[in-house]
Amino acid sequence: QVQLVESGGGLVQAGGSLRLSCAASGRTFSRYTMGWFRQAPGKEREFVAAIRWSGDSTSYAESVKGRFTISRDNVKNTVYLQMNSLKFEDTAVYYCAADRHLGISRYANVYDYWGQGTQVTVSS
Repeated sequence: QVQLVESGGGLVQAGGSLRLSCAASGRTFSRYTMGWFRQAPGKEREFVAAIRWSGDSTSYAESVKGRFTISRDNVKNTVYLQMNSLKFEDTAVYYCAADRHLGISRYANVYDYWGQGTQVTVSS
C-alpha cells in the first residue's frame, strides 16, 4: 500500500516556475514507476510525465517536453515535477500516481495509487 501526498501547487504568472512534490509512504516506493497527470476543468485527466523506479528512464507529454522535468529521490520517498515557462494552458489539478509495474505507462488506468491532487493556476 502506498499513500501519496502532493504539494507545491499555487498561483503563478505565465512564464514563471513551480516545483511540485509528491511524498510517498510505504517501504516499497523505490519499486514503483511514478507519474504525474493533470486535469483541467471540463477535460479528461491527461498524462504529463513519468519516471521509472530506478530513475534511469523518463517520459513526457509533448505539450510539456522541454519545460517540465520529473525526478525522484528514493531515499526521501519523493518524486518531483519542476515546471518552467508555465503557460495558461498548464492550469489544472496535478496528481501524482504510483504504478507497480516495471515499465513506464502514459495510461492512467495502469496506475495503482493516486494522490489527492494540488492546484496549479497560471495567470496570463
